[in-house]
Amino acid sequence: MLDVGGGTGVHAVWLAADGYEVELLDPVPLHVERAGALPGLTARLGDARDLPLPDASADAVLLLGPLYHLADRADRVAALAEARRVVRPGGLVAAATINRYAAVHDMVHLGVYEQEQHRLAARQALENGRLLGPGPGFPAYLHEPEEVPGEFADAGLPGTERYGLEGAFWLYGDVNDWLDDPGRRRLMLDAQRTLERVPSLLGVSGHLLTLARRPA
Repeated sequence: MLDVGGGTGVHAVWLAADGYEVELLDPVPLHVERAGALPGLTARLGDARDLPLPDASADAVLLLGPLYHLADRADRVAALAEARRVVRPGGLVAAATINRYAAVHDMVHLGVYEQEQHRLAARQALENGRLLGPGPGFPAYLHEPEEVPGEFADAGLPGTERYGLEGAFWLYGDVNDWLDDPGRRRLMLDAQRTLERVPSLLGVSGHLLTLARRPA
């Protein structure tokens, strides 16, 4: 399994613990150093748009960060096309995106929307998808949910499936209390699974997970 743009290994370490053979690629040397120290995975430098791997060499490719770090559509399609190239026929490509409306939701939720600089950043994101907000964080591209299948298709990955990862629950004030309690966490996750593919709710989720398989 290939984890492209895997950062310090926050996803890869869980997959490795579950028994998967995981290789992580990231463009940041410090991230690669830290990920490489984790048990059960290998890590090296790499760019999502030009993967240093041969064709059809991975069973699955994860892009759980690159698409919202790449502001230009051509770069996002290039990253998806590279994932298609290195995954085996029939193999899975999974990519995370941040939803276009997440900036407004998050800033209201955090209590900073009343500040003009945050409000302007959120409104710009609504207009063109580019989030260049003040304070800590990173510049990001925020997708309209309906954009993502087109980018997959242009990369040679038709037939997508989309999942809202958090639904509306990420905006609930006591969500962490639910997640900290095993019984309540199970109930919340079960509730979200019943809603995660409802088309009218996809844009409410903070993140969207889109899946496709390389045609055989």
